[in-house]
Amino acid sequence: MDETHKLVEAKKKIHAQVDVVDGKELADADCVVTDEDGFLELIFQDLDLIETRLGRDPSEEERAALLKLKPRLEEDHTVRDAGLEPAEMEALAIHSFATNKPVVVATQEELADPDALMVRVFKESGWICFLTVGGSENRAWPIPAGATAWEAGGAIHSDIQKGFIRAEIIGYGDFIEAGGETEAKRAGKQRLEMKPYVMQDYDLTNFRFNK
Repeated sequence: MDETHKLVEAKKKIHAQVDVVDGKELADADCVVTDEDGFLELIFQDLDLIETRLGRDPSEEERAALLKLKPRLEEDHTVRDAGLEPAEMEALAIHSFATNKPVVVATQEELADPDALMVRVFKESGWICFLTVGGSENRAWPIPAGATAWEAGGAIHSDIQKGFIRAEIIGYGDFIEAGGETEAKRAGKQRLEMKPYVMQDYDLTNFRFNK
């Protein structure tokens, strides 16, 4: 967003917002950020949950999934990357495993640079941004990775989604290389994309829609 703001004039710039919560809200978080010691604590927490469940006569499906998961955690894998099949994950869905979501183990260098760390956390949480530029603001809009142009329009306003005609897209690399939005358009780098287009990180986007 900073580089974009240098190339396109606007009254203000608005970065994507990342909310940081404490451990009490872990269940609702998109991603867990911790250090090496904290990561091991999360693994132990999930192992304790497995032992508790195994001692309470779980169903055959749940027991099989727990017994498959346990050695993976003991090898310092998370629940998320343990390689369980969808049916096995479904058998465990009622449990709030601490590592059943992205876990970022921050290095000392990253802890000293929180802005860079948040960029990594944002990406590993499964989010990207698209950009709208010019006029009153240059703004980064967070959307889930894999979102379509139609879904991205809804991130701004439901009216854009309802009346969607097309999205005018300039790839971020083309934007930077050209030296700005106007220059990128002159170079023929703007594309017209329809509803199914899968948004890419930092796409510069203008939506056309019926009001």
